Amino acid sequence: MYDLHDIVEMKKKHPCGVNRWEIVRMGADIKIKCTGCGRLIMMTRRDFEKRMKKVLEKAEQENN
Repeated sequence: MYDLHDIVEMKKKHPCGVNRWEIVRMGADIKIKCTGCGRLIMMTRRDFEKRMKKVLEKAEQENN
C-alpha cells in the first residue's frame, strides 16, 4: 500500500521524462508531485489507484 511522502511510479511518464512522483497530500483526493520538474497534479483516489504502477520508495516513518 502507499502512504504520505512515498515515491510511486505511474503507468504513464510525465512529459518532462520522469516517472517518479511523491505523494504530498492524501484524502478523498490525492496530490502528487513530479520529482523531475516539480509539477503538482491532483486526482481522485480511484483514478490514482488505477494509474499507479508500484511504490518505489517508502517514506521514513518517525517514531514519537
